[in-house]
Amino acid sequence: MQVDKITLQDIGLFDNGEYIGLASHLNFCKTNGGKAYLDHYLHQPLGSLSLIEHRQQAIQSFIHNIALVDAMKISNGTCLIIEKFFETSFKSIPTQISYTGAYWYQFWNKADFSLLKYSVEHLVIFIQSLKEWVESFEKENGNPVIEKMVANINKLVTHPMLASIDQQYKTTSPQQILNLAYFFIYNFKNNIRSLLDYFYDLDALYSLAKAHSNYQFTFPSWVDDTKPYLSVTHAVHPLVQHAIGNDLTLSPDHNFLFLTGANMAGKSTFIKTIGIVVYLSHIGIGAPAKSITLTVMDGLITNLNIADNVVKGESYFYNEVQRIKNTVLKINDGKKNCVLIDELFKGTNILDAMKCSTQVIEGLQKLRSSIFILSTHLYEISEGLTKYNNIQFSYFETSVKEKQLHFQYHLTPGISQDRIGYLILEREGVVDLLNAL
Repeated sequence: MQVDKITLQDIGLFDNGEYIGLASHLNFCKTNGGKAYLDHYLHQPLGSLSLIEHRQQAIQSFIHNIALVDAMKISNGTCLIIEKFFETSFKSIPTQISYTGAYWYQFWNKADFSLLKYSVEHLVIFIQSLKEWVESFEKENGNPVIEKMVANINKLVTHPMLASIDQQYKTTSPQQILNLAYFFIYNFKNNIRSLLDYFYDLDALYSLAKAHSNYQFTFPSWVDDTKPYLSVTHAVHPLVQHAIGNDLTLSPDHNFLFLTGANMAGKSTFIKTIGIVVYLSHIGIGAPAKSITLTVMDGLITNLNIADNVVKGESYFYNEVQRIKNTVLKINDGKKNCVLIDELFKGTNILDAMKCSTQVIEGLQKLRSSIFILSTHLYEISEGLTKYNNIQFSYFETSVKEKQLHFQYHLTPGISQDRIGYLILEREGVVDLLNAL
């Protein structure tokens, strides 16, 4: 599934200067290397149903064995020590060192020996833990992701020199320590680096499994179809406390949602929620909803947070137009896209915005190969859009009691008629301040 940087910013996936992105909340990695692999996963949504299902199955395997991976003794410190070990110059170790020679090496090279011993101990822990992981996960048959990972790790940890390393292994003899150190430095360095990479990948999948369980995500039911389909029940934003779930179905016959509601009623959060559901589903981690039915999308395109560009001399409205232009160019290829637009044409006067918005909606609704959600404050344009059978109308209701706003955050069929801007101005004391000037 294709996305661009603007979409990733719009749905709040990664950190920026203003807030911590969703990706940071999904990070349960034990190591820095695992975090790098996790970032790669989160930057690369999948576009193949088989690849998504294989990723889902792999994450399910980690969920089933989460206690084992939790208990693995490999820490970020362990990995850093191993990486540093291969960057350090030690006093040369003889190829075949005798019992006596080992003690002499220890006596004359105390600092080197101490660091070698410390590093070998962590390498032993690393190998032991990977062996235990293989023993457990090699029973998870039928998943290409797990099978490949097990095969890659098992091929290296079953080296004859490592056969004696088990749970009871203790590095006490100087001769034994130096023999292992020689082996790791001169014969097994590239293999250890490969094992580190395999573990970082393992760590990233562990993080995805941990996030799935922690946020109670749901794996989608995938529909293998050339036409776009999305149906969610009780979809929530994973970072909103006590979020109210909402349902939505977009199909080729009803592929356009015209969304209205007052400021702060929940429109923007709902649109971002749908974007997150679609995006995370294509990562393979599942998404925050009670149930999800979805076709594999070719692209996710958003128009949520537009800004002007003072340096280039570009206005807010100009950038809105350019983003819509780029959207039309992208989706005019017959592929399945999910298009999310929030508050179209805020950068011009209301009459101009109404005319522009109507033109855009009437054009976009022609495309049945994509699904659309568009929110607006321009309730007046809705009447002219009711003639299109594929457009459905929903809103977030706001009630007012004794000048207090009550937001329902529940998606309701119909068109909002709320006008609460002046009430907010009054409630916040701005009217009184102005009158007192």
